[in-house]
Amino acid sequence: MAYDNKVALITGANKGLGLEIARQLGKQGVTVVLSARDAAKGEPAVAILKSEGIDAHFVKLEVTEEADVDALPGYFGEKFGRLDILVNNAGVERDRGGITREGFRETYETNVIAPYFVTQALLPLLKAAPAGRIVNHSSILGSLTVIGAPDQVAAEWLGAAYSSSKAALNMLTVIQMRQLAGTNVKVNAAHPGWVKTDLGGDGAQLEVTDGAKTAVELALLPEDGPTGGYFHGGETLPW
Repeated sequence: MAYDNKVALITGANKGLGLEIARQLGKQGVTVVLSARDAAKGEPAVAILKSEGIDAHFVKLEVTEEADVDALPGYFGEKFGRLDILVNNAGVERDRGGITREGFRETYETNVIAPYFVTQALLPLLKAAPAGRIVNHSSILGSLTVIGAPDQVAAEWLGAAYSSSKAALNMLTVIQMRQLAGTNVKVNAAHPGWVKTDLGGDGAQLEVTDGAKTAVELALLPEDGPTGGYFHGGETLPW
């Protein structure tokens, strides 16, 4: 089967920012595939989007499991015949209450290693797309410039594992940009802002609908759009 409309994979999309990114892409006519590690959570999210008239699907994906990642190209090739957009949204934060070695490793496995290998697995499909787009969901807490300025970020927000993992994801974004030079694929890092999610908390400044906008914009960049950048709300962020 081959689809005429764009197809997007959003990882970690059963709730929060991932679900809202899928919703906003779906409302613009993109076929969206939501991934989650648990079908019992992913399938109800898909049902919500379908009830809103969105062409939504679910794929079981534990981003740190090699077998799940290796199965992705076959899934998209057989079911849709294409993949145009990849949003590496799945992530964890394990610094609160003190980071352990296990928590540090889990953070890097999920926030750095997983998006790299998910992307590598799907690159042939993305390169074959007319306008392949990769969005790595980062954070302003991955900016060395911002973290190094005491007047910009309070010390209690500095998590060694989380912040360094997002800085590493930013580096991967630039490396991928260099490796994809000359192709139709654009790759960028997005900072959603301080959003009211499980991670951001109820005291955050932005609603989820606003937090999803940067990733959606980068997922739908025109041919003359940027690549290898770090953005929030159309503004370039300092590395």
